[in-house]
Amino acid sequence: MANTNTNNTNQLTKKYVKIGIVAAIVVIVAIVGICTVRAFNRGGDATIDQALSGVSTDAETAAGLRMAVVRMDAIQMDAVALKDLRAQKEKYESRLRDELTKEQKALEKEKSEIEKSQDVLSRDALARRVSDYQNRVGKLQRDLAERAQSIEASYQKALNDVQKKHLDPIIEGIIAKKNLGLVIDGRFARVGETAKELDITSDVVSALDKRVSKIKMDTPKGF
Repeated sequence: MANTNTNNTNQLTKKYVKIGIVAAIVVIVAIVGICTVRAFNRGGDATIDQALSGVSTDAETAAGLRMAVVRMDAIQMDAVALKDLRAQKEKYESRLRDELTKEQKALEKEKSEIEKSQDVLSRDALARRVSDYQNRVGKLQRDLAERAQSIEASYQKALNDVQKKHLDPIIEGIIAKKNLGLVIDGRFARVGETAKELDITSDVVSALDKRVSKIKMDTPKGF
């Protein structure tokens, strides 16, 4: 009867080891696909009329209004400094993926060794080894998540610096030079063939390239 209970316990322990290790590996693989999720909170009990009570009835008329379109997505893709900035981010992400691959191989090896040792280790010794393994997996998960978030934070900070120090002054300068009254984000506008001069994206890119060619990201934590 004692042998039967011991066998059952060992079988349950083996099953626990296999399921726990495989699940841990799957979670680690998912770390590289980390993305940032932002929550938007809504509050207030005012009606629409109450919310609009402080808005005046004044508005600009369309007659004689000079306007332009700028495509921010195209600027981010085409400007030399922003291309370089994107390359820096991708370099850090590549390093993180390489380290993940290396750690995965080490974990797979350790998993295999644990599975081979199930028939020779005592229940307590096996449980300790599995616990140590899972602690290592958890630490790796946290480290990868923090480093991935740090890469994104450094990248966004550099983008904001470009926006404030270079891009905003350039767009404001073009607005003044062309005497524009309205600039629209081109991602939400459609420009016909007869109104191509509305699009000032190339002017912005050209001016930005003249002003700055390289922006260095802050080194992300963990690198």
